[in-house]
Amino acid sequence: MLIVTGTLSVVPSDLTNFMADLGPLAEATRRRDGSLFYHTAVLDARTGQLLVVERWRDEAALAAYLRSADTIAFLASWQGRLKSGIRVYDAENERPIATE
Repeated sequence: MLIVTGTLSVVPSDLTNFMADLGPLAEATRRRDGSLFYHTAVLDARTGQLLVVERWRDEAALAAYLRSADTIAFLASWQGRLKSGIRVYDAENERPIATE
């Protein structure tokens, strides 16, 4: 499993438009084969900083998402207006944090 996480930054005045543009991509991404979790949250609207958290079944699923037409179009539309601090981590030995 892969975990993708980190921050994105946009100019604060662009935040509403960014989130509106991201909505359809996020919904489509959650339905993709291999997408286990895909969410973005505003950390600080004042600075335009967002948190990204994704989980992917494997490298092939993540690569297919990154090569998809909707992902490429979204990134192209925000090119030069988006700063990314996102990283990919390999995750093994997944388990719950607490027992029931």
